[in-house]
Amino acid sequence: MSHPERLSTSDGEPVGTLAEPRMNGLSSESLAEFAARHGLTQSAARPPLRTYVRELWQRRQFIWNFASAKTTSTYTSSRLGQLWQVLTPLLNAAVYYLIFGVLIGTNRGIDNYTAFLITGVFVFTFTQRSLTAGAKSIGNNLSLIRALHFPRASLPFAHVLMELQQLLISMAVLLVIVLATGEPITLYWLLMVPVLLLQLMFNIGISLAIARAGAFVRDIQQLLPFITRSWLYFSGIFFLIPHMGQKFADKGYPWVGKILEANPGSVYIELMRTSLLASFRKDLAPFQVDYTRLWLYAALWAMIAFFGGFWYFYRAEERYGRG
Repeated sequence: MSHPERLSTSDGEPVGTLAEPRMNGLSSESLAEFAARHGLTQSAARPPLRTYVRELWQRRQFIWNFASAKTTSTYTSSRLGQLWQVLTPLLNAAVYYLIFGVLIGTNRGIDNYTAFLITGVFVFTFTQRSLTAGAKSIGNNLSLIRALHFPRASLPFAHVLMELQQLLISMAVLLVIVLATGEPITLYWLLMVPVLLLQLMFNIGISLAIARAGAFVRDIQQLLPFITRSWLYFSGIFFLIPHMGQKFADKGYPWVGKILEANPGSVYIELMRTSLLASFRKDLAPFQVDYTRLWLYAALWAMIAFFGGFWYFYRAEERYGRG
């Protein structure tokens, strides 16, 4: 059921709807003139981009607090509470290790497969959960959207920040595992910061894009688990991408390796492993990996996703919460 547009004065004070002038005998052609003459505007209209960005920045405290509250409330009903933030990816990694490391044997040629696998699972889970949370961010907060006026992009931003808070806890556990498996502390560890920042930009962008799509096509939420699961298998979590690319090149399909290398799901994983694992850098030595190209891919994916996703979401700002 559609709702009449709300009208407000230039200072934002609501005064009525577009349906009300009709009751006074005004023709449909005179509505725009009537609104202009009395300084009326649509309160739900999309603001200029610069204004929208400024309003979003002004609500940065709300976004962070909303994310923190969601993080705290997510596991309140379970006995182990927020410990599940770490247990869930660890249990997934254990299952993957059994299947791919022990049964299938994809750990061949990888010195420290435990740290290799867990790093991949933790980093990809950040993107996977951000995408899933973004798809639900509008539909699950309709009451808030309809009750209050605020930039709707605040919701996808908050959900990705919630996933970032959970990742930071997981990363603390990951560092302990990395050290326990014999990896040394090196200056390469400092590269974790730019890797996470670039991945955060990428995740926000795809979260904004899927938030708009999920707001109007709810079936996307049902398809996402299959999409992200397929993406996971192609992101080099269980195998060395250069090694797999070489196999396809030997069979006459060198383009497959290039696609695997440029895949954003694998780019951030590869850079994080390069930062944390000296053994991984050693494993890659025979393949002469171009690290500059990996960083270029990471930066390009981050910028394309962030600015493209933000623009795509912003264009539908006035439609969220309708109907």
